[in-house]
Amino acid sequence: MIAIRFSHATAAFCIAAFPAQSTLAQSGNYPVKPIRMVVPFAPGGPNDILGRLVGQKLTEQLHQPTLIENRGGAGGTVGLDVAAKAAGDGYTLAMGGSSNMAVAPSLYKNLPYDSLKDFTPVINVAHVPYALGINPSVPAKNVRELIVLAKRKANYLSYGSSGTGSMSSLAAEMLKSMSGTEILHVPYKGTAPALTDVITGQIDMMLADLSLVRAHTVAGKMRMIGVTGARRSKAAPEVPAISESGLKGYVIEPWFGVVGPAGVPRDIVARLNGVLSAALKSRDVVQRLDVLGYEPIGGTAEQFAATIKADIPQYAKIVKAAGIKSDL
Repeated sequence: MIAIRFSHATAAFCIAAFPAQSTLAQSGNYPVKPIRMVVPFAPGGPNDILGRLVGQKLTEQLHQPTLIENRGGAGGTVGLDVAAKAAGDGYTLAMGGSSNMAVAPSLYKNLPYDSLKDFTPVINVAHVPYALGINPSVPAKNVRELIVLAKRKANYLSYGSSGTGSMSSLAAEMLKSMSGTEILHVPYKGTAPALTDVITGQIDMMLADLSLVRAHTVAGKMRMIGVTGARRSKAAPEVPAISESGLKGYVIEPWFGVVGPAGVPRDIVARLNGVLSAALKSRDVVQRLDVLGYEPIGGTAEQFAATIKADIPQYAKIVKAAGIKSDL
């Protein structure tokens, strides 16, 4: 049984060493200039949605603009590498996720950063359940029928992703592995262009953020036939979990959180974590996440660090079992 659902690790693990007290003293007036938030995917996906929500709250509470910079490519590793190479002064942050922080180390031979050494975890923001959406012309009303259709011949169907190694590609490769099917992978530079091609019939299907798939389904442009969580989502209770409709044990719930480059001062991390912890409990954010079907996580920076450390070997087992490979 292949499943991905990892809870917070309980052990406290600090990924990036904190600087000396003399450095901490220099950061007492933080922030004194705008903050750059690198979103390592194209606009429109969950990483971008959460990044902008985080940016809005930082702007409101820290009284400095948070500027969103979308840097997509290579499953979210291009943008994350940009952030890793920035100064660790708290003025460059990034939205890290399961795909580019926990999956990438076992997927890419030449990953340009070390997830455990090159970043300072700040806070884990949310779990984002995915949904399986297909073009309405595909003659399948549920996951079982889709699997039968896919087994007609290798690569009879095609799926899109936000890039090789992204969580959307991993979710689809897990589906292929567990169902014994061959479905053609068509990688994109982001979620939005891939979904556009599902809608227009250029490709047949995609596993993506539930809220996006649901919106296209409501508009009659897509058919949502399954969700990837361990159970049905409150945001779409009428749609069965994939695990209950043909693939028992299939569960994948990606997380997304805020990280900085290595060496961000401890007091800056504490301030950012405090602001965002409070934001995740505020009524407007809770309501926004509920509408999207996202599940807030929160917790300390140390808990987030421990989650990343624990998830890397767990995802490595999944990647190996599913036979997922990258050319990068």
